[in-house]
Order: sequence, then structure tokens, then C-alpha cells
Amino acid sequence: MSNTAWENLVKKQLKTEDIYPVLTKENLEGIVVKPFYDEVQDQLVNLPKVEENTHLVARYHESLEEDVFAFLLDENVENLLDKTIFVDNVDLAGHISPKQEDQYFSLIDVFDEKETIINDQLVKELLAKQFKRNICVDISLHQNAGAAIYQQLGIALAKTKEIAEVYGEGILNKLIFRIAIGGNYFFEMAKLRAFKLVFNQLSKEYNLDEIPYIFAETSLRNKSASDHENNLIRSTLELASAMIGGADAVFSNDYLVGKTTENSEEISFKQQIVLAYESIINVFEDASNGSYLVEDLTRQIAEKAWTYFVEIEENGGYLALMKQGIIQKQIYEHAVEEQKWVEEGKIKLIGVNLYPKLEVKKSVEDLYNEKDIKAVRWAEMFE
Repeated sequence: MSNTAWENLVKKQLKTEDIYPVLTKENLEGIVVKPFYDEVQDQLVNLPKVEENTHLVARYHESLEEDVFAFLLDENVENLLDKTIFVDNVDLAGHISPKQEDQYFSLIDVFDEKETIINDQLVKELLAKQFKRNICVDISLHQNAGAAIYQQLGIALAKTKEIAEVYGEGILNKLIFRIAIGGNYFFEMAKLRAFKLVFNQLSKEYNLDEIPYIFAETSLRNKSASDHENNLIRSTLELASAMIGGADAVFSNDYLVGKTTENSEEISFKQQIVLAYESIINVFEDASNGSYLVEDLTRQIAEKAWTYFVEIEENGGYLALMKQGIIQKQIYEHAVEEQKWVEEGKIKLIGVNLYPKLEVKKSVEDLYNEKDIKAVRWAEMFE
């Protein structure tokens, strides 16, 4: 169909001659979203995963041992044979001595964000372990603190470059990226795809051709302390975005904010099981490839992320800018603007600022500090 034919069809379906006010949506990412799409320009090749199938990761519980293949551990468990293990505890990592055939991954961030340094001793200890991926670059904190998507990816690249400059380019295939997935469904798919593009581009600067290993978890930012069922729906969509976007492993944070129970942990994992076994989206290499919208979003996000990364490097690198408080301030400015949109209802959060609309109890100033990167839930303003 021609562009005009598409437009006429959209007008007919929406029963209006002026479709643009209806279909044009603002966003804080600076991404242009067209009212409708009629083609994809220069379609990307399939963006591969490291893992053949996305790992479905559960927090360890003995009742799950028989059925679950991948666990997140923060305390030692003996005799977990034929399992994939993601270690989330520094002390535990120090005591584990995996065998060659074991599948162990570290989720321990080697960057000390408070001291603005790389923990050299920790890096060396982890590199000495027989882990499949030893070194974690964590940008989940940045998403939960309110960083824009392009900021998250630019920071991931900048942190990667800091590590490679110190420990050599050979460390790139030892990295695992811990990324939080927000509620903007198609943007988050595109975020993971864009990260694969820009990480691969960075690896080529070192004459390599690497793919990032992505551990994706559900965001805390859009969760409410009182609307548990809504949280469950939100995190299910986030898991779907992660699987379709090509994450190598997915993990669902508990939908009960601050009130974890054995039952809620089981339900959180079952979200992944239903998606994987009933929709089979965890087995595809790049399920959204060819989507007019997602392809366009992927390119735009990749370009903005790379530009931000270059800006960081030209001004001294991630740690230098952290020491100056510049990264913190940039995230703060985006987070505050995002929070204002929540307060005004431009970003809708059911049961918080819509159905019903709660009273504001905390100001933006109460929630955020321009000198600190810290996780803040949107709903905290109303709780």
C-alpha cells in the first residue's frame, strides 16, 4: 500500500480526518514516534543472543530444585547439579569454586558508585573464578533511579570502556550486563536490541566482534506498594519485552514491594513460565526483527546512546564525570522531569495517579538528590 492509502485507512479506522493529534504521543526520551508506519528502512540483520534460549531465573527455594534450571543465589546451596547459577552476593562468590562444567555467572557490580572507583581486588578475585561470565556491569540502578534509556545504554558502554582500558579487551567476553526493563513495552524491546548494536560497535574498536550477555530483570520504578495485582501485570509485560528484545536471562523481582513471601516468589517465577511455555517467545533469536516500529526505535535509541557515550568519553570518561557529579545530575534532571509527568498524569500509573487519583504526599525534592543515584519508585510520591 502507498503512504496515502495507509493514511486513509487509519483515518477511516479512527473516524477522523485529523489523525495526528490522536496518534502523536510525547515521550521524554527525545525519540520520534510516527503516527503510523508503512515501511522499514534498511532492516537490521537478526541481532543474536549469547544463549540459544532465554534462561528463566528463579530466586532459589528448595521446592523448585526439581523443576527450575536457573537460580539466583545470595547464599550458599550445596549440590546444585546441572543448574545455571547467577550469584548475587560478594561473600558467596568468594567461597564458590565452580568446576569446569558448571554454569556460574556473577551479578556483582564491580563498580563502586559511591566511591566512584572500580573495585580492583573484586575484579581480580572474580576473574580467578571458573565462571562463564565473571564481571557484571550493572545499569539496573540507573533505570530505577530514573535515567533515560539512552543514558542507561551510554553509561553501560562507558563503564565497559573503563573496564577494558584497565584489564584489556579480552575482558569483553567475560562481561554480563544487568539491565532493568521498564514498562514502555516497545521502547524496552528496542533498548535491548539497540544495546546489542552499540556494544558490538564498541567491541569492533578493539578488533573484536562481541555480543553482550544480557541479564534482564523487571523494574522497581513503576511498582506500587499497595497495588500488587497491577504490579504483577506490569512485570509480566516487562518480562515479555525482555524476551522479545533478546535477553539471555530474565528475572522477575517480587511484585509485592517490600513484602516478599514464599508464595509471591513462586508466582513471580510462574510469570516467566507462562510466557515461555505458552507463547514460546524465549526461544526466538530476535523476535521483533522487521517490525516497522521496533526497527525505527532501535536505530534512534542506538544513535542517541552512542552519542551520549562519545560525550562521556570526550569529557573524561564515566568515573571522572561521576567524581564531578555530572552523571548524577544528568540522571537527576531526567528523573525529576519523569516524576513531574507522573504527578501531572502524563505518565499513567493505575491505582496511583489514575483510578483512583491519590493525593501527593512527598515532593520531588523529598524524593531526589542531584548528587546521588538512588532507586526511586514513582508511586512513592503518593504513598
